[in-house]
Amino acid sequence: MAGLTSSTIGRKYAMALSAMFLLIFLIMHLSVNLLSICSPSAFNAASEFMGYNPFIQFLMQPILGFAVVFHFVMGFVLELKNRSARPVKYAVNQGSANSTWMSRNMIISGLVVLAFLGLHLYDFWWHEINFKYIEANTPDNGRFWAELHDKFADPLRVVFYVISFVLLGLHLAHGFQSSFQSVGARHPKYTPVIKTLGTWYSILIPAGFIFIAVYHFLTQ
Repeated sequence: MAGLTSSTIGRKYAMALSAMFLLIFLIMHLSVNLLSICSPSAFNAASEFMGYNPFIQFLMQPILGFAVVFHFVMGFVLELKNRSARPVKYAVNQGSANSTWMSRNMIISGLVVLAFLGLHLYDFWWHEINFKYIEANTPDNGRFWAELHDKFADPLRVVFYVISFVLLGLHLAHGFQSSFQSVGARHPKYTPVIKTLGTWYSILIPAGFIFIAVYHFLTQ
């Protein structure tokens, strides 16, 4: 890992790999959460499996946590490296003419998404830790849907979730294609396909999470 992150190319490659892992996780996470709309009982069953399965809890969850932290830390490192390499902006350089606003401000969307993750972890992960290990409650496979539903009774929380997912979509719009480019997936034949997939992914995934939050708020 030290060798992989010792150069700019290596850091970009490592960040791209962590991004791809998180892209897959978002699909799985959305799939489970959509069950809360289709079938509360199915959502409870899936949540119980995810919450009490040792493989998920003690292997995949730490890997996910490491990937999230690694991705954000590497993003900040690369941003600082890029800025230090160009301490003076050229007067003739117009960023808007060469790149999108989001590609130039990934650090901003990343910070907002990071703040959202803090709230999300407080709402659900910390609640699970408290329920299972601090209060040492017995397993209750019927509580998950009600807990999720109750979280979205607060309109301010729903608004913050919606804003965060919109910025996540903007972050993904650039990050999806960028991650593939960083691992060498550049070809006149495949790049347009990757760009199209990235566009749809950056729209559908955040829209799915927004729909879930708004649905539970409106059905209180």
